[in-house]
Amino acid sequence: MIRTFFFTILLTFSFAAMHAQSLKVMSYNIRLDHPVDGVNQWPKRSDKVYALIKKYSPDILGVQEALHHQLQDLLSNLPEYTFVGVGRDDGKTKGEYSAILFKKERFAIKQQSTFWLSETPEIAGSKSWDAAITRVASWAILHDLSTKKDLVIVNTHFDHIGKVAREKSALLIKEKISSLRKNLPVILTGDFNSEPTDASYQAMADGQVLKLLNSRPPSDTQGTFCNFAVTTEPCKVIDYIFYTEGFIPQNYQVITDHDGHHYPSDHLPVWCEFWWKK
Repeated sequence: MIRTFFFTILLTFSFAAMHAQSLKVMSYNIRLDHPVDGVNQWPKRSDKVYALIKKYSPDILGVQEALHHQLQDLLSNLPEYTFVGVGRDDGKTKGEYSAILFKKERFAIKQQSTFWLSETPEIAGSKSWDAAITRVASWAILHDLSTKKDLVIVNTHFDHIGKVAREKSALLIKEKISSLRKNLPVILTGDFNSEPTDASYQAMADGQVLKLLNSRPPSDTQGTFCNFAVTTEPCKVIDYIFYTEGFIPQNYQVITDHDGHHYPSDHLPVWCEFWWKK
């Protein structure tokens, strides 16, 4: 009996230790709160978003299109998380965030900032090239309190109109990551508004300046942008989680949870578990 008890305790601690070695990461465009969405406006679907995040419990969550009040709603209903990021219009609270939420008991912030996807990346609210809208990338160097290791996490949202802007944004974001990482492993989440055949996606994945790997297996064809209604149109693959060597991805999936009629957002969240390389 005593031997069985101690064996059970050992297994419990071993499982907890193994779990702490992995990072569960999600990228999720939650769709801004817009009155044109009718039955899918934020107040009518926010509980579904909270429930989905609670169900999958990512350690790190990159959200796109979050307005300030939506971000505050997320933090109020998911109190285990804190965040880094700013509103894209003024570098404070105005406009959409590409915020990074993370479990505050798991990570400590070492550095964090935001840059604009433009020719003047340090100027808040700036945009360039053929971009229709101001776009940003927020980043943080986090210290994993479980593994005592550091990593860089970056979250972004590329322009939906400008093809040149998307390609230039890909090059800029790789240069920025390369300059700040200092050999640390990197995870990059985002809505890239780019399908795998697009030049902007190719620029992300070409290995120049910085070698970024896509966590999505080639055999996985599930799209990520579907609009709200279930099964009404084909989904496009435009949301990704990239990573650098230093991590091993496992259990990638696009989360297709819905209530039978609508998804919680017009995008489906992308989820992947990463294991630290020893």
